[in-house]
Amino acid sequence: MPSVAVKLYSVLFKLILKRRLQNRIQNPDLNDEMSTSFGVTSRPEETIAAANPSFTDGVATKDIHIDPSSCLSIRIFLPDTCLASPDLDAARVREKRSELEFRSIPSNSGNGIPRRSSYGSIETYNVAATASNRRSSYSNGFSTDDLSVNSENGAYRGYSPFNNRRRKLPLMVQFHGGGFVAGSCDSAANDFFCRRIAKVCDVIVVAVGYRLAPENRYPAAFEDGVKVMHWLAKQANLAECGKSLGKKLDSRKSDVQGHIADAFGASLVEPWLATHGDPSRCVLLGASCGANIADYVARKSVESGTLLDPVKVVAQVLMYPFFIGNTPTHSEIKLSNSYFFDKAMSILAWRLFLPEDEFNLDHPAANPLIPNRGGPPLKRMPPTLTVVAEHDWMRDRAIAYAQDLKKVNIDAPVLDYKDCVHEFATLDMLLRTPEAQACAEDIAIWVKKYISLRGHEFSY
Repeated sequence: MPSVAVKLYSVLFKLILKRRLQNRIQNPDLNDEMSTSFGVTSRPEETIAAANPSFTDGVATKDIHIDPSSCLSIRIFLPDTCLASPDLDAARVREKRSELEFRSIPSNSGNGIPRRSSYGSIETYNVAATASNRRSSYSNGFSTDDLSVNSENGAYRGYSPFNNRRRKLPLMVQFHGGGFVAGSCDSAANDFFCRRIAKVCDVIVVAVGYRLAPENRYPAAFEDGVKVMHWLAKQANLAECGKSLGKKLDSRKSDVQGHIADAFGASLVEPWLATHGDPSRCVLLGASCGANIADYVARKSVESGTLLDPVKVVAQVLMYPFFIGNTPTHSEIKLSNSYFFDKAMSILAWRLFLPEDEFNLDHPAANPLIPNRGGPPLKRMPPTLTVVAEHDWMRDRAIAYAQDLKKVNIDAPVLDYKDCVHEFATLDMLLRTPEAQACAEDIAIWVKKYISLRGHEFSY
C-alpha cells in the first residue's frame, strides 16, 4: 500500500484540484472571456523551472515558441552525451551512461530498486549503478570547445554547436499530464522528469506545451501535438537545405552549421536539433492525458505517411493513459475513489476538455476500445509500451488497449507497478521515489530496442 505521507498528500491534492475544476465549471462566463485561439499553456499556481542552455547538470534546456498564432511552445532537453565524437567507442559511451544514471538515482533508493510485473516480452533487469569514475561532465571525450560560454557582451552563455564533432541522438516527443486543464512543459516536476528521461534513454526530449482547456477545448491539444511533428519535419528539411547550400555563419569558429535565413537575416533552423537530432528515430511519450495525445499523434503520423519525412515514429510509450468509457471496467468500479485522480474528478476534467455538444465518455479521445474509432487500423500502429499502476482505476482499459494491439502482432508489453498510484513517476511528490527511477530505467530498456543504431543495442 502507498505510504501514509502519500495518502495524506493525495487527500489534500484532491481537495484543491476538485475546487479548481468545480470553479471552472460553475463559472462558464469566465472561461468564455479567457477563451481565445492563442490559449494558455500553464496555470498561475504552477511552479516553473527556468530554462538553462548550459550543461550544468548534464542536460541543457531551451524554450521555443513555434506557432505565432497560438501559445504552442516546446522545451528541448539536450543531454551532454551529444558532445561525444560520433565514432566514440562503445565502452566510453557505457561509462558516460552509468555516471548519468548514478546522478539521477535518489539518495534514499538504496541498493535494490523495486521492479514490476510485466504482461509483455520485456525482460526484467536488475540495474545497480555505482559511484566509480566520477568526473567532470566535459572530460573524457566531451570538450569545452563545444560550449559557447564566452560570448561577446554576455548576450548568450549557453551551448552553441560550433564544433564539427556532431553526435546524432534520437528524438523523444513528450506530452505532460494534468487532465488537459493543468500542467505545463516547463513545470518543475515535468522539467525533472524530462531531464531524467533524457539521461537514461540518451535522447533529445522535446516537451510539448500544448493549449489547455477550457480556454481551448478538444481538439486543440491534439492538434498541437500534430503541429509539433510537422514543425520537427520542417526543421529537419531546412537543415538539409542549409547543408546543400553550403552556407556558413559569420563566426570566429570554423566548420559552422549551414543555415537558412529569413528576410531579416535570422536563422530559421533550430541549431540543437539540426546538429544533434535524428528525426528518423522518433519516440512519442505521454503521461496521463498526455498519453491520449501521444496515441492520437501516433495515429495521425501513420496516416500522414511520407508527409512527415524525414520524421519516423518508431515507438510510443503510454504512461497510465487517461482512458475512460461509459461502461465501467472492474478497476473503475473497485478503485473509483483511488489516490490523486479519482473517477469523479476525471469526469469533471473531461467535461472541461470536450465541447459541451460532444461530451461523451465513449468519445474517441477518451475510449480507445470503441468500435469504428477512426484512424488507421491497429496493425499499422507503432510498437507501444504501456505503463500502469496497481492503485490506478484507469489501468484495466489501458491493459485492454495493449491487448488489442498484441492481437494484431504489435509489440505492446505492459509494465504493471505494484503499490503505485496514478502518475507515480511524474507527480512532483513522487518523482524521487525508487519506483519512479525504476520506471524511467525500464522505459529506457524497452525504447532502446527501437532507437539504438545497429551494433550498439546494448551500449547502455
